[in-house]
Amino acid sequence: QVQLVESGGGLVQAGGSLRLSCAASGRSLGSSVMGWFRQAPGKERELVAAITWSGNRYYADSVKGRFTISRDNAKNAVSLQMNSLKPEDTAVYYCAADRRGVAVSRDAHDYDSWGQGTQVTVSS
Repeated sequence: QVQLVESGGGLVQAGGSLRLSCAASGRSLGSSVMGWFRQAPGKERELVAAITWSGNRYYADSVKGRFTISRDNAKNAVSLQMNSLKPEDTAVYYCAADRRGVAVSRDAHDYDSWGQGTQVTVSS
């Protein structure tokens, strides 16, 4: 199992930007699909963005055009650039890995490794 550690969360005003990073250790990310999920209080965990080993990307409709996911296989890392942030983006953000690497799944149960989460708070 790979260990994932997120960083980069914080407090930002609406319209601002944050960059989340996820560092992996224990094994290579290899062909894993990497995803960023978020969970706001009282809501279900949702997939925000994901990227396959070959670079195919998925974005939730709510973040298209504002968020960009990228991965560096050599550095065993994934990042999420978040621009034009809105108060509704406020949540705990989690990095996750799906070692099957077949295609992007929006089901959190398909991801076998998770980071501890990082809080993102967007003030209005």
